Amino acid sequence: HEDVPAEEEEEEEEEEDMVDPLETIRTKCEQTEHCVHYKERLEACETRVGSKSNTTEECTEELFDFLHARDHCVAHKLFHIVK
Repeated sequence: HEDVPAEEEEEEEEEEDMVDPLETIRTKCEQTEHCVHYKERLEACETRVGSKSNTTEECTEELFDFLHARDHCVAHKLFHIVK
């Protein structure tokens, strides 16, 4: 640390304390009733697929439905913050 200027050290510490608003909003959106519904469908599919030894089911549709619902929620909230 001796050859790193004090200003750079302070910037690094500040960056560590910062929380990405996207992650916070994603977490909140995942808890909304709309997203919980899709997350439950995804988890049910994953359980079903995991219980079978030989299946072609992949839960892709359920995953995309969940991500679409979450990202739709995030888009509405995130852009109000970054304006």
